[in-house]
Amino acid sequence: MSLDPHLGHSSQLSGVEELRIVGGKGDGMRLFQMRNAAGLFVTVSADRRADISRVSFKGDNMGYFSPCGYVAPSYYDKHGAEFLGSFTAGFFTTCGLTAVGAPCEDDGETLPLHGTIANTPCERVWWEETDDAYVLHAVVNDSRIFARKLVLFRTICLSKRENILRISDTVENQGDASSPLMLLYHMNMGYPLLSEHAVLEIPSISVLARDKHAEEDLDTWDKMLPPTPGFVEQCYYHRFDGEGLARIYNPDIKKGLELRFDTGALDSLTEWKMMGVHDYVLGLEPGNCTPDGRDVLRKEGRLKFIDPGEKKAFSFCVRFFE
Repeated sequence: MSLDPHLGHSSQLSGVEELRIVGGKGDGMRLFQMRNAAGLFVTVSADRRADISRVSFKGDNMGYFSPCGYVAPSYYDKHGAEFLGSFTAGFFTTCGLTAVGAPCEDDGETLPLHGTIANTPCERVWWEETDDAYVLHAVVNDSRIFARKLVLFRTICLSKRENILRISDTVENQGDASSPLMLLYHMNMGYPLLSEHAVLEIPSISVLARDKHAEEDLDTWDKMLPPTPGFVEQCYYHRFDGEGLARIYNPDIKKGLELRFDTGALDSLTEWKMMGVHDYVLGLEPGNCTPDGRDVLRKEGRLKFIDPGEKKAFSFCVRFFE
């Protein structure tokens, strides 16, 4: 990987840089900014489980950044739905590893909204450059004494030559007991990619409304609205025959993205439609579960587990296009 003779430093065009936030609730948080020379800029939050807080493509923002802004894990309140007080959202937030969705009581545990992994700092983060990509690695420990002992290994691969982002996770059970395993990638589309003119395509074989409120607009699940005061969120569950796929394109900026994932491991796609004022976001969320709560999944026989010594792999790919 010799340096182009036109350049003084490789970071003129692309590379990875580590920074820290100064001020506010995000003070001290570690960020890794990954940038290729084809127009893709990605920010990874090392203190929030190596989730991706920001993505811009050729100058246009792709994700949703919530009113909370950056919030360090020290401010996290795991009670009930207090997760929302530190829900940066960003381009994607990981939910799990043993609970996803609604707060509930299950098997003697009090489980918060979307689990605790999103507010867990990485134990280790490092990156490398190959001929084709910048690759960031992270290790997250989700273990407790007298309880689960899960470790997550993440790889984020940013292509140098194409505007493609690949995320690969492996969860390992290092304990001596089987554990529930719930994982949902809460990917959040935001303005200007998302607007009332955005075109959404999800070629699923079935679409199920989460509740009666969502069912009222089941025939327009793919239609985006302008920011609407008092909008109440709607969720739709998509199933696929083969590879999982979702696309969103906005003709106003002539840009879009395409999400692909393996339905063998991530067998559900939750569409979170939230068209509120300032709370204006479309979630495209592949997962191995739906966000109905662990108690509901256990009761319905849909709860998945990981055995002692077992490793389970999950991955998805996002392609940005004009």
